[in-house]
Amino acid sequence: MKVVFLFYPKMTALDAIGPHEILSRLPGAEVFRVAKQAGPVLSDSGLVLMAEYSISQVSQADILVIPGGGTATTLRDHPDVLQWIRDMHSQTMWTTSVCTGSLILGAAGVLSGVRATTHWTVLDRLSLWGALPVSDRVVEDGKIMTAAGVSAGIDMALTLTAKIAGPSFAQSMQLAIEYDPQPPFDVGSPEKAHPEILQILKSRMTASFEAASPS
Repeated sequence: MKVVFLFYPKMTALDAIGPHEILSRLPGAEVFRVAKQAGPVLSDSGLVLMAEYSISQVSQADILVIPGGGTATTLRDHPDVLQWIRDMHSQTMWTTSVCTGSLILGAAGVLSGVRATTHWTVLDRLSLWGALPVSDRVVEDGKIMTAAGVSAGIDMALTLTAKIAGPSFAQSMQLAIEYDPQPPFDVGSPEKAHPEILQILKSRMTASFEAASPS
């Protein structure tokens, strides 16, 4: 089971690290961390991740994982990366994304007519790529599975693990990582947040996502 993660500058680390913690433990999993050029990749929080392979070195995946970030679809300025995603998607068992990673899939042209989700602040932008926006935490359409913002990547990885290795194995993984959220505040979705907090955050995050619109 070949699991490939795409890394790129200013990505959100948890988008990759959450699913990585789970998918790397699939039976027979081989994990490849890939970037346009092999080497260190600086995330949007300053955490440095390591891509051991360049896109020229990896041409096939059973599972492709595309994390998000505030500058996600600046990758549209890198047609070689988008072509790589298209080529990989043509051979995958599963093509997945977390947060604004779905906008990268959109920019690569693989979401036309596909039900998909992304971070709530840019959900409407999915339609610009021909996708059908859905405000669910995890959305599956054919072999494409997309997750909403950041922490939803863990849910996506557990959902995918259940499909590949069975519900019991997925449940054992959830227990192993003690994924039993009990957050101190019940404001984890726009519907639950105070309007003032919602507006402040939306303004701030929308500004950071401006690069996520098609040119």
